[in-house]
Formats: sequence, C-alpha cells, structure tokens
Amino acid sequence: MRLVHLSLHNFRNYVRLELDLPPGVTVLLGDNAQGKTNLLEAIYYLATSRSPHATSDRELVNWLAGETEPLPYARLVGSVSRSAGELTIEITLIRQENHEAHYHKQIRLNGVPRRAMDLLGQLNVVLFLPEDITLVSGPPAGRRRYLDAMLCQINSAYCRALASYNQVVTQRNALLRDLRERGGDPSQLIFWNERLVDHGTSLVIQRQKTLTTLDGLAHRIHSELTDGAERLHLRYLPSVGAVEGQDPAAVAASFHKQLDVLRPREIAAGVSLIGPHRDEIRFLLSGVDAGIYGSRGQQRTVALTLKLAEVELMRRESGEYPVLLLDDILSELDSHRRRFLLHRLAVPDGPQQTIITATDLHVLPAAFLRHCQLWRVKLGRLETIPEPGPSAEQENP
Repeated sequence: MRLVHLSLHNFRNYVRLELDLPPGVTVLLGDNAQGKTNLLEAIYYLATSRSPHATSDRELVNWLAGETEPLPYARLVGSVSRSAGELTIEITLIRQENHEAHYHKQIRLNGVPRRAMDLLGQLNVVLFLPEDITLVSGPPAGRRRYLDAMLCQINSAYCRALASYNQVVTQRNALLRDLRERGGDPSQLIFWNERLVDHGTSLVIQRQKTLTTLDGLAHRIHSELTDGAERLHLRYLPSVGAVEGQDPAAVAASFHKQLDVLRPREIAAGVSLIGPHRDEIRFLLSGVDAGIYGSRGQQRTVALTLKLAEVELMRRESGEYPVLLLDDILSELDSHRRRFLLHRLAVPDGPQQTIITATDLHVLPAAFLRHCQLWRVKLGRLETIPEPGPSAEQENP
C-alpha cells in the first residue's frame, strides 16, 4: 500500500501542491516552520479525516492565501495504490455560510460521497511524532485515543462499536446529571446500562485481543532495540475489572456488577465512571512501569517500539504494510536506535513507503540516502535536491 500522488489546495501553508510520491523512502528536508510536518499531517488527514495537531478543521485552511478574507475551502486529494485496487480519496473543507469559524467536511472515495467511518482502513498510515513520548508518560486519555485510532484503521466493526458506545455514554451522562439535579427513579438507568455493556464489552474484548498481539510484537522489537537489556510488556487494565481470557459473558457480568456498585457515585458525579472510556494501558520495562519510573530515553525507546509494532500489526491484519510517516525523530535517537530503525526501513520486505522529515541530512547515512527520494521544503514549496556528498553521516544503516 502506498500513496502515489498527493494534491493539496489551501491546506496549511500549501496554497497549491501536486506531488508524485515514489515507493521506498522519501526524505523531506528543510528548516522548521516550512511545511514538512504539514505535509505529513495532510497524509494522515487523508487516511483518518482527523488531524494529529489541529483542534478544529478551521485551523487547516490556509487563510493567508485569501489575504483579508477567510478562504471558503481547502481540498486534499490522494491517489492510493493497494492490493484491493486503485483508490482516489478526496476531502474538501467548505466554510459554512454565516459561520466563518465552521467548516463542513466532504469525503469522497472514487468520486462517491462517503462518511468518515467509511474512509478508515482505505489508506493505512502510522505516524511517529517527537511528542509521542507522551503515549508512555502522559495521561491515559492519550493512550486510549491512540489505541482507538489504530483499531479503527484495521477493524471497521470496532469503529462502529466505538461510535455507538460514545453515543450511549453521552446519553447516559445526560440522564445521570438529570437524576443528580432533579431526582427520579434510578431504574431509568437499566436501559442505558444494557446498551453500555453491550457495546462496551465488544470494545474490551477487541482491545484485549489486539494488545495481546501488540505485546508480543513489541516485546521482540524492544529486545532487539536494547540488545536484550530490557524486557517490554504492555498491560491492559480495563476499568470493568480484570477478566481472564476473552469471554464476552464474563466481561459483561463484571461490567454489570461494577455498574451496580458504582450507581450512587455515578449519580452524585453526574458522569459514567466505568467503561472503556476509563480504561488504561501501561508499559512495563522488566516489570517496572516506564511511564512513572522510566528515563526520558527509555520512554522514547518504548514509543518507537510501539510504533514499529503497530506497523507489523497493521501488516498482519490487512496483508499490506501501512505508509510510515516519521516526523523529525531521527535527531532524537542515539546512533544504535537510528541504525536499527533505518535497517528496518531498508530491508526488501519492509514498508513499501516511508516519508521522513529532517532539518539536517547529517542524521542519515550517505549509503541510505542514495536509495531515497530527496525533497527540499521551503515555505510550502517542494523542489528536488541532488544526492548528498560525503558530508552526510557515514554510519551503516
């Protein structure tokens, strides 16, 4: 699977871009704030209809190109080559009339209007950002979002269950607030509890299954990254309680029991206190919680391991490697981890397409660069650059 062509119109600092992307590794070179990360963001947005940085679609539209008036739209188009056949993805952001701060999102697959949910899995991507260290050290909400985003790309049933579950949580929270403020019969919760358990149980089971597979992949990769010095394991902590195996009936029974126990507290709080929206994932290094006790270097290595394991998981589930997007991470890695990563990118049976951003080619060995497509990014424009000379780092990938 790879992105063959990318077209951007008024996206971030790209007024207009038409870019053919080859297989293998593409390196985007440029100073900060020139558009390297924006290009990776555009590819991720085409794959998921969500931005890893923006809090609203309005932030993605290039207003500067419209001088004093906000532009009415932005447009992204990608041509995708995959085993299931060629695909064109088009996302248009259109400013709503009388609401300059709001943009309506239109998604088309091969010219046919589709929902955002239909887009997921059409172009699989794995994005590694410098701030992904917070997946290990940050709050649990970030880890849940990461897990949900990954699963939605590889499992449409999970994505539908997640959407239904979130709707139930919203409705149930409204009822809990009403019971807290106005009183009433708590038995009204029975209907919503059944739906919460129904959708939530399927999420818990799929998360358990996926994290079991991801744990095995991450354990092997991390051992190679650290020369066997550390043992990494992923631990899934569902808020409904530890359940042995993956028995839906056992998960549902534990879920119901916890809801009965927590009913007074939930009414007093006015929110749902248990369910997949309160789950946790922890990373253990030789039995020690890396998020609490790991050094910054250890946490960064765990984050890298997690992303490489995600690449392998997507390949197993879909039969194709995802497009790998690496945003200025090589400068954050020591020489051993850099060599390990570049070796995985260079092997013949590795990812079909990788796009790397960098501010300095010295972080990449010359032997590796000779097999890359090199582009210089400056103020939202791209130009090819010649193969670097012997000034590039001479370590072997």
